[in-house]
Amino acid sequence: MPAPGPARQFGAMTDPSCLFCRIARHELPAQIVHEDDGLVAFRDIVPKAPTHILIIPRQHIASLNDLGPGHRDVLGDMHLLARALARAEGIAEDGWRVVVNCGAAAGQTVWHVHMHLLGGRDLGWPPG
Repeated sequence: MPAPGPARQFGAMTDPSCLFCRIARHELPAQIVHEDDGLVAFRDIVPKAPTHILIIPRQHIASLNDLGPGHRDVLGDMHLLARALARAEGIAEDGWRVVVNCGAAAGQTVWHVHMHLLGGRDLGWPPG
């Protein structure tokens, strides 16, 4: 699958102990469905829906609380990739959801910004 837009790399800043950085570097196995210079997307190992894909930037950013103005493009690219993956997974027409948890109380368990792409079933509201 082609990149959703121009690939942007925000530097090779990674955390050697971060689970998602290690997946992005191919040090740990994952079912990768997309990768480019700026993003990696892979299937969640404990899916909450028939389609459950995690989209991460290659650059290590611990949480949304750590974002700065220079991260605007990577967040936009994550959303564009979510849209492309929803189409590729066949869930775009019926509906899909993206979730980004920030902090432990919100359910963040891996301290690397990531977006959950969920679909393939009815997703109730409110979540949680």
